[in-house]
This record gives sequence, C-alpha cells and structure tokens, in this order.
Amino acid sequence: MSATPLSTGGLLIDARWRRSSRSTGMNNCVEAAALSGGLLAVRDSKRTEGPAVLFTGPAWAGFLASVRADAPA
Repeated sequence: MSATPLSTGGLLIDARWRRSSRSTGMNNCVEAAALSGGLLAVRDSKRTEGPAVLFTGPAWAGFLASVRADAPA
C-alpha cells in the first residue's frame, strides 16, 4: 500500500466524526468521518484536535483486508 500526501483544504472543518463501536469510553480508540470526494478520515480519539489520516475508498478497503487477514481466528 502506498501513501500520497493530500491537502485537507478545510475538509475536516465540518466533518461528522463517529467513534468506533468497540471503544471502551476511555478515549482509546479511533474515530472516522466520511468526507466529500469519497475520502475517509481517521483520527485518534485521544487527540481529536490532532491530525487525521485520509484514505480513498480503495485504500481503506485494502487496509481493512490486510488487518482482517492478520487477525487471529
């Protein structure tokens, strides 16, 4: 998987963040927001003012497939 730097260009200002359903409520999880142009933003729930990682749809699908392939059965 390769990464290409993207400018957020204000994309995150109006983002509607959703916390993972697996979060324990202690801010030790991730939050995600669907953005315009088919992008997905992911950030650390402990650092909501901090940076976000942006994924295209195919890149996110590839990331999830990779994680699932390495997950214990």
